[in-house]
Amino acid sequence: MASTSRLARAPRPAPASSSPSASAAAAALLASASALPARRFLQLHAHILRTGLLARSPSATAAPAFLSLAAASLPSSRALAVLDHHLASPSSSLPTTFQCNFILRALSDPRDALRFLRRMRALGRRGNAFTLAILLGPRCALPHARQLHANAVAEGHLRDALLATSLMRCYANGGDGDGARRLLDEMSVRDTVSWNVLITCYMKNRRTKDALKLFEEMRSKEGKAEPDDVTCILLLQACMSLGALDFGERVWAYAEERGYGGELKVRNSLIAMYSRCGCVEKAYRVFCETPWKSVVSWSAMISGFAANGFGNDAISAFEEMIRSGVPPDEQTFTGVLSACSHSGLVDEGFRFFDMMRCEYRLKANVRHYGCIVDLMGRAGLLDEAYELVTKEMRVAPDATIWRTLLGACRIHGHVDLGERVISHLIELKAQQAGDYVLLLNTYAAVGDWDKVAEVRKLMQEKGIQTTAGCTTVEHDGEVHEFIADDDAHPRKVEIYKKLDEINKHLRIAGYVPNVSSELHDLDSEGKESALTYHSEKLAIAFAVLVTPQHRPIRLAKNLRVCVDCHNFTKMFSGIYNRLVIVRDRTRFHHFEGGRCSCNDYW
Repeated sequence: MASTSRLARAPRPAPASSSPSASAAAAALLASASALPARRFLQLHAHILRTGLLARSPSATAAPAFLSLAAASLPSSRALAVLDHHLASPSSSLPTTFQCNFILRALSDPRDALRFLRRMRALGRRGNAFTLAILLGPRCALPHARQLHANAVAEGHLRDALLATSLMRCYANGGDGDGARRLLDEMSVRDTVSWNVLITCYMKNRRTKDALKLFEEMRSKEGKAEPDDVTCILLLQACMSLGALDFGERVWAYAEERGYGGELKVRNSLIAMYSRCGCVEKAYRVFCETPWKSVVSWSAMISGFAANGFGNDAISAFEEMIRSGVPPDEQTFTGVLSACSHSGLVDEGFRFFDMMRCEYRLKANVRHYGCIVDLMGRAGLLDEAYELVTKEMRVAPDATIWRTLLGACRIHGHVDLGERVISHLIELKAQQAGDYVLLLNTYAAVGDWDKVAEVRKLMQEKGIQTTAGCTTVEHDGEVHEFIADDDAHPRKVEIYKKLDEINKHLRIAGYVPNVSSELHDLDSEGKESALTYHSEKLAIAFAVLVTPQHRPIRLAKNLRVCVDCHNFTKMFSGIYNRLVIVRDRTRFHHFEGGRCSCNDYW
């Protein structure tokens, strides 16, 4: 009993975790670590709870350091629980505003970050402009952004350029271009970054024409900002989207004047812009004059050749790239496979596809398979293409793959396969109006008007609206838009008169409208009438009025060029001795002397 009594009274050795050395190690971790594995942080937290390290620490930074480490080491919701538990203690010390901002940056879930901010404000930490800017990250939802915008206005923080620009980005990501514009107008100091954010916003929200207008506006007395290299890149991308060649060359002249012309990213954007405006020669000149060519430079040039129908030139550029020692990447192979597809180079396409996988060990993605399916479909190998998609592809086919195959069914009038492809799109819940139009074209091509009517009825029942065909022409830096039977243009009387004149001359020369392009079950005269004022034809008539004879006519179309407009433009190019360059949804058509660069293969 005596020995037992002595043992009971003897002091027990301190647990290893609560020894001075362990506590010192824990304190050192708090002071130096930026993040820990979650399991190790939980061990540290357990040690701190057992020892009361934070409560007896003489350092005022120990508790904030612990909270920062929790936010950086744990999943957002678990970190917030630790923060709440610590702040609930009456003896806990509050983080400074700087430390609060660090914790906010570490919290990955925006909702948890907002909860933490509300908690800190309730405890007396109001935060500053940078606090609000942190919360306006890429994942911040538009309703939260609007709430924080109200807070910024109420607290007088909106004068902070970083905060205002972060708000603009949130409005842009949320699709509210008008809100982003109002913010810019409210800013007391509008720097180049804020203008670039608004340009990006307009481009994301398909307001490309509005993006171009900002170039002159930001340079005005009211704009008070000079475009930089990023502005030039963004505007060249906008010009590429619209086919606005003249405007793009103005931007390039400005870039050279300001010393940005030698920067590789600007030159790569210029190569892409020229290519997407149908100026392959100018794109190639810039490419050749670029002293150091990255894989992006080569890929842009190869893709430019491909989109414009110069398949052999794309292959030659690819082979030169290999000889120069620049290894191709996934985008390069997308370009060269697309070149083979557009030019009907079946054997070459399969050779490059095998080279990509076997020689360069690159994994084929959906875009690569899409090029191969397009290649096979255009060549009439429809059943083989379907077999590839359903049995051999290493990645799951997406809606684009099925639409590519559906387009091939339309070209070759393969009705049964077209119906099967539509069923796959329905399974993916990805069917769009354009898919049903392709199916309508397939039925119309074989004269099955009952099926055409059936599909139209189905579209009507589902409320599926087709996209109106729109063709754009640039003139004097302004982009003019036309839709079928357009009556909105201020020069509509002149345009229709000129188009009637062109139609008369083409008919005398032997042009006959291809009524298969009209999907309504009308008589021949009704179909011809419906085809007369398609958007491409109106755009050509306008271009004849405003473009000098020696200059090419450049059009951009949001949909695939229909067969009748293709035939019309071929004959127009020969009768009027004009070069017409048309960019449709997938490629370029260079019409000259009554021929097209696609050789009627599109």
